[in-house]
Amino acid sequence: MDKVRTFPKKQLPNKAQRHKLFGSVDPGPKTKPSEKSEMADLQNTKKDFLFDLDAVGIANVKHPIIVKSNLIPTTQTSIGTFQFSSSVEKTSKGTNMSRFTEQLALYHKAGFTADIATLKQFTKELAERLKQNDAELTVSFPWFYEQRGPQSGLAGMNHADVTITVSYDQIEGFNVTTSLSALITTLCPCSKEISEYSAHNQRGRVSMEIKLRDDFDENKIDWMKFLLEAAESNASARIHPVLKRPDEKMVTEQAYENPRFVEDMVRLVAADLYEMSFVEKFKVTCRNEESIHMHDAIASVTYDKSNDNTL
Repeated sequence: MDKVRTFPKKQLPNKAQRHKLFGSVDPGPKTKPSEKSEMADLQNTKKDFLFDLDAVGIANVKHPIIVKSNLIPTTQTSIGTFQFSSSVEKTSKGTNMSRFTEQLALYHKAGFTADIATLKQFTKELAERLKQNDAELTVSFPWFYEQRGPQSGLAGMNHADVTITVSYDQIEGFNVTTSLSALITTLCPCSKEISEYSAHNQRGRVSMEIKLRDDFDENKIDWMKFLLEAAESNASARIHPVLKRPDEKMVTEQAYENPRFVEDMVRLVAADLYEMSFVEKFKVTCRNEESIHMHDAIASVTYDKSNDNTL
């Protein structure tokens, strides 16, 4: 058995001495005011600063939010990544950055639900707090939803990436755009056509960005559920978190029966969005991580329904 070596106990300097050992120094004389009312406020300086600014604010702000939908789980806690901004006229040097996070902390106390009505109210109040004519908020978050194996019925959690942008202007009012990005399976039609057996498939990502109509009512329509269904129902097959062998057989056979190019995907999803009455404009993109090619395959389509004379 190895001998256990023993060492004498170290006599460490106290914590203050250790800090000085590593470079800390005693506080110097304080000559500037410590009361807010007596401090210089450079951001509120009024002069001609040459240019109006489109947007000034803060980004990459992570904060807990509540997300609600009609899919299980109907209420969940997620992490939102926020960006806040407002325009600044050339007569003002800048904005008050702390007011953005003050507003966020205020909403957090009541439980910050990331629905469109709440985000509209937040953005309008933010403009008032900043004493500006406009403000904009963008929040991105993962949204989890239950997905069941097609044969076994075993449930697991999938997720889609959601972004909501709300702009407010005292004259023009609100403008709301939303986006959802989800993973799907695609099987190559060309591979199926030319091969004696089998066909290569891959994981694809469908992303949809939409402008909601001004009369959109989120109490009647779960837009996240509709966009998710548009992506998944038009794919060769859905992505599943839990698959037993009977599920896998069903999914692979379904993919073989529904081959899709990226071009097919964006057109099929676009058709669904075109039929959704609450969507005014949309852009659909699809990116496939090709399984036998070194490159990805991409496609996109943009459409403005307000320009369609048949609507």
